[in-house]
Amino acid sequence: MAYAVHFAATMLACYLTAQVLARSTWTWRSPRVAIICWQAVGLALGLSAMGLPMALGLAAYDRPTGSALLALATDLGHGTLPIDLGAPHLAAVGVGFGIGAVLVTTTVRSIHGTVRAQRRHRDLLTLVARDDPAAPGALVLDHPGAAAYCLPGVKPRVVVSAGTLSLLDRAELAAVLTHERAHAQERHDLVLLPFTALRRALPWFGWVRAAHERVALLVEMRADDKARELHAEAPLAGALRRFAAAGHRITPAGALGMGDRDLDVRVQRLLVSDRPPRLLGAAALSVATTLVALPITLFLS
Repeated sequence: MAYAVHFAATMLACYLTAQVLARSTWTWRSPRVAIICWQAVGLALGLSAMGLPMALGLAAYDRPTGSALLALATDLGHGTLPIDLGAPHLAAVGVGFGIGAVLVTTTVRSIHGTVRAQRRHRDLLTLVARDDPAAPGALVLDHPGAAAYCLPGVKPRVVVSAGTLSLLDRAELAAVLTHERAHAQERHDLVLLPFTALRRALPWFGWVRAAHERVALLVEMRADDKARELHAEAPLAGALRRFAAAGHRITPAGALGMGDRDLDVRVQRLLVSDRPPRLLGAAALSVATTLVALPITLFLS
């Protein structure tokens, strides 16, 4: 029973940590650290959600979950089980495996749907997109709307619209292109993937949806930081303002768009030159590491 308490405590700690992260603004100054913390919380939550019913079902073994599962497999192979381990306990273990199956299945379905949408759009780009010296290294769509997005994958593509070329000056466009290349280089699509899967698996939890939205914003802020390193604040802030004023913005399914998330907040953030809170970030990483280490240890012991 003690191991079940550990899993339950970890789930509660994940919930509380997620609430703190969602309400904190220091994360805007250290988006990379905050993303790592969110990933650790998501992993710890998934493992603990699997481990809690398993630990309840395996309480008769009085061992860490990993060892108890091995002992159960051995006993089932020999056709003998502890006296105080009955059908309800085996059902609880099955629930734990079921939760894991749902999470894995949802993740696989998310990957499949995203890859399929990206493949369709990539095929479309070969037909309708063109190169343009005004946007080196990017593909240009002849569309009057404001569009600038990264189509991630093994061969990522950065795409802008003709409307974007007319909307931005040269410095602003260069900052936007760097922003989108940062998405591709740091594989931000993979950062978002587990949160997309968790949102689909647990759609009735509002805080799970909020976590997805928060991580999506942090991903954009991280790409903003990469662009700011090369082009300073003014061009990128100017580009974000123009995208906000443009109104209708286009981002296809499976892509990461420049103008998708909280443009006003991102502009204000760029214009405030606060240093990242190193001590607070280190403390947050320590908490996140502890959260994810406990369920992993229980499963591997």
